[in-house]
Amino acid sequence: MKNIHIAVIGGSGIYNFDTIRIVHKHVVETPFGNPSSPVMEAEVSDPSNGRKFRFYFLARHGEGHTLSPSDINYRANIFSLKKMGVKTIISISAVGSLKEELSPTMVVLPDQFIDWTKGLRHRTFFTDGLVGHVSVAEPVEPGLIEMIARLCKEAGIQCASGGSYICIEGPQFSSKAESAIYRSFGAAVIGMTNVPEAYLAKEAGMAYVTIAMVTDYDCWREANCSVEEIMKVLKINYGSAQKIIQSLIPCLSDHPVDHTPENHNITITSEEKLTAAHREILDVLVS
Repeated sequence: MKNIHIAVIGGSGIYNFDTIRIVHKHVVETPFGNPSSPVMEAEVSDPSNGRKFRFYFLARHGEGHTLSPSDINYRANIFSLKKMGVKTIISISAVGSLKEELSPTMVVLPDQFIDWTKGLRHRTFFTDGLVGHVSVAEPVEPGLIEMIARLCKEAGIQCASGGSYICIEGPQFSSKAESAIYRSFGAAVIGMTNVPEAYLAKEAGMAYVTIAMVTDYDCWREANCSVEEIMKVLKINYGSAQKIIQSLIPCLSDHPVDHTPENHNITITSEEKLTAAHREILDVLVS
């Protein structure tokens, strides 16, 4: 087994995939409190040759889905994965579509984020006397988008690359007036969790990508959406996510993306003002 450098963050259902085996649960302590769940060490087999590959999985909403988007400890989640040696994060997220052409069951790979949350979330590691600034101009690793798009095409999964993910606070969904505003921004999809997750990954020097699974058209488009239809979409999305992970983990393990961290030499706090706690944080973030 190679050292594990890949993590998947997603809904709690992913570790029930038939093709994924949980081999160990790691309890990781961080200066920011407890992550949403233990960091689960998982194993997947390459469908083409049976080789086994390991990666980490973290249940974003906790085991049993007990955490609202506003209650997730995003800093602890990202810090715990970086502490475990993760270099690449694959985020799997359910989203609403803000564009007619991005229909339910499609996979969207956004390359930008719009933060429309309400200030309730801790969105940076640089606080409490530790000051640093990291660019999030390019929050997603392009090489990951290219790799996932290719794997989706090979698996027959309809996929669209690029576009903005607007992150709202939730847990309520949008009003029609709000949905119209978001569409006027030109955003592609809407969700509740990928900010500050993506920005924290950037601060930690990690390659990040979102696999956005479209479940509906938000509320801007008039459509009859029964429970049966929603469950049908979720079942299709579940199957697509399983196919992607089963092929992506082996591919990414054998061919890591060429990612250049942008979090070095960004701390502007004077050296003599750095406390032991500050140094503990920096030692992990810039490792």
